[in-house]
Parts: sequence; C-alpha cells; structure tokens
Amino acid sequence: MSVLKRSSLNWEQTSNALIITLQTEPEDAVNTYYLKDLRGNTRRKILQRAETNIRELITQVQPIVEEVRQKGDEALLKYSREFDKVQFSCKEDLVVSSEEINSALGSLDSALKEAIEKSLENIIRFHQHQMPQELWLTQLGPGIMAGEKTTPIESVGLYVPRGKGSFPSVMMMLATPAMVAKVEKVIVCTPPNPDGSVDAASLVAARKCGVKEIFKVGGAQAIAAMAFGTETIPRVSKIIGPGSPYVSAAKRILYGTVDVGLPAGPSEALIVADEMADPLTVALDLLIEAEHGPDSSVFLVTHSEKLVNEVKQALPGLLAELPEWRQSFCEKVFQEYGGAIITSNLDESLGFVNDYAPEHLELLVNEPFVALEKVKHAGEILLGKNTPITISNFSLGPNAILPTGGFAKTFSAVSVRDFLKSSSIAYLTEVGYDTLKPWALKLAEYEGFPAHALALKRRFS
Repeated sequence: MSVLKRSSLNWEQTSNALIITLQTEPEDAVNTYYLKDLRGNTRRKILQRAETNIRELITQVQPIVEEVRQKGDEALLKYSREFDKVQFSCKEDLVVSSEEINSALGSLDSALKEAIEKSLENIIRFHQHQMPQELWLTQLGPGIMAGEKTTPIESVGLYVPRGKGSFPSVMMMLATPAMVAKVEKVIVCTPPNPDGSVDAASLVAARKCGVKEIFKVGGAQAIAAMAFGTETIPRVSKIIGPGSPYVSAAKRILYGTVDVGLPAGPSEALIVADEMADPLTVALDLLIEAEHGPDSSVFLVTHSEKLVNEVKQALPGLLAELPEWRQSFCEKVFQEYGGAIITSNLDESLGFVNDYAPEHLELLVNEPFVALEKVKHAGEILLGKNTPITISNFSLGPNAILPTGGFAKTFSAVSVRDFLKSSSIAYLTEVGYDTLKPWALKLAEYEGFPAHALALKRRFS
C-alpha cells in the first residue's frame, strides 16, 4: 500500500484575477498496511527488512581481510588511519593500556557508574541461571551409561561497535556470559575515537566484567585480526558481537576459519497491541526501535484501526523531542521499513509475528501470557506495558544481542551456551557391550565398514 500525498484546490479571488493554487497536505508520516492486502513485493520487502546485499560488500571487504592476514599490525595501522581517522604510529597504540582504564574509572560520573553496576548485577544473575550441569550421566539400559561433559571455549573475541554511539551495554551483554562460562581468554576489539581514545563507559564495563585485553580496532579489519591473529592481537576460536554490514561481510568471508557466532543485522521490533493498549505507550516504544538508524525496522501490528490513528497522532509531538538526526532516522524508518499493519484479530497478528520472526517483540495486549503461548519465533518477548525494550536493552538481565533478519526462526539470543561446548561421554560394562554388539555389528556390515565389524568380531576373542 503506497503512501500518497493528498491535494486540494484553493480558489482565491483577487482584484485582478481568479488564482487557483494547489495545496498539498502533509504526507502520512507512517506507512499503513492491511495484512489481508499484503502480498508480492510489498510483503517481501517487509519480511526482508533493510537487507544489505552482503555479496556486493564481500568484494570490498575481501582485500581488507587478506591484507590483515598477510601484514598483521601494519594493515591494522593503515586501516585505522583510513577508516577511523586516527593517527596511530606504532602497534602499541592499538592496545588499551591499564592507565586508560584507570582514567576511565576515575572520569565516569557516579550515576552512570551505578547504572552500569546495577545493570550488570541483573545480567550476571540471569546468565548464571543458564549454566548447564558440568557433567551428567544417565543409564540407557543395563550396563549402558551415557551423558555429556560441558567445558568453556578456550578463547573468544568480542566485537563492540561504535557506529552510531557508544555501547557499554553491548560490552556487558557480550562479556558477562563469557565470564560466567569461565572462558579462559577473552579479548575485545572496539573502534577508537578520532583522538585515539575508547569510550570510557565501555572500558569501565569491560573492567567490571573481568576483560583484560582490549584493542582499538574496528570494522572488518578487527574481525580478520581476531580470526588470524597479528603481532599484537591474539587469534581466537570464536568471534561474537554485532556490527556494521562490513563486519557482517567479514564474518561471512571468515566462516570456516573461525566460529563467527550469531548473524547480526539492523535492529528491528514488532509491537503487537490490542484495543486496550495506550497509544502514547505504543508511540514511545515504536520510537525506541526507529531511532537506531534509517535501516531499522519497527511495526505496530494490531487489529485496532482506532489505535493506529491515535498512535499516528501522538508521534509528531514525540518526534519533536528528539535531536534532529534521530528524528531523521525515525522518519526514514516509518517511510521505508516500518509503520503499522492492521489485522483482523489478535490471532492473525500473532501469525504475522511468526512469519516475521522479530528480534524484539512487545506484547501490549490484555492477556500477554495467553498471547505468549502462540508465539513461536522471536529473539525476545516482552510482556505488558511495564516491560519496554529500553529496559531489556540495558538493565533487565536477559541478553540483548539477538538474532535479526528473520534468524529468530533458527537462532537464539547470545547466552552462556555460545561460550560453551559439550562432549558426549559413554561407558559400557560387559553386559552393556554384549547387549549392543549384535546391533552395531549388523549396521556396520550393512553400511560397508569392514574394519568396524572386525573390531567387534575380534574384540576379546
């Protein structure tokens, strides 16, 4: 459904002539669709979001990755000058020093420091509850024991972006599960400011999470550095963290060289609301997501057309309270990859949720726990008017690094499980061996593995 400007004719009689002027009323600020009419390219565009063509970026990023592989720190210094506009003169400049961290601790105002500390307490508690048993065994039959042993990944690289701001919350969301999982070596790469510094709040968050190695490197070159290792930056087994499309392209290139973790794209949300929802609350929460950037996606999904109209009326006044550059983000989102979708009923709204598989889902409905039962695919599900995305992003506890672009159908939020691996373990007694031997022997012979079969026939002979 396209958004059209409405025009009207204005007739004005003057002393000399009859003047006809064309007046154009303001364009509707929010795309509005009826789900029953959504099909073809329009539906495809909504479900795809602002999908960047990673294939095109791969051709640009491949030389960066290759140069970092071949030249190490020399390439990192070059790209710091080229992309981050910072003049590092030697490889030591790439490392955040203990003096810089101590300075950050001293410079941070007490209110921000308290916000980090209190938020971190909840984040730690939540992730501690995710920890599985270190070892479990169960008896599958007489003399047949099997189970799993869980151990941490030895080395992990965390990527904390700085594209549209500073993100101590991302530092906490990445470093906390690594700390809880007891990963032995955790390093962080984050882009420097033009003066060569790193955001003080992010450094404080890193220190409180126990991170000891932080490097002033961003973009595709940071991902390559952690994948291959350089003279300064150690090679790691896994890389986790959101970033720009260039970061995503680097991860795509390096898949198979290193575990690149959760796919991440532009931020997105669906707000499912019924006629009981407060229009101001809905409008506020739409802006939470829209202000992330012009490539974000956020939709109000509701069967109440009255609510849609009231939300549209509330938005202009709220937008006026934002800085102009954030306003422009929101306006772009509502015209391109966001808006309102009107359905026939709540079940239809929840059906669309499962098609879309959003990163964030708010259920602003009368019975959110009932609606929850019908949600299959969402990175996180926030129930009721008192649980806005803002609090979940920063202070609630569950991880805010979530699958985007529809990947909530197959991926989950970052968790301690991303920093752990499990090994299957088994033990057979003589009774267990004798029970399983004939079945295993038959299958080995059927599948054409004579050495497998021989190992059973000649064992204990």
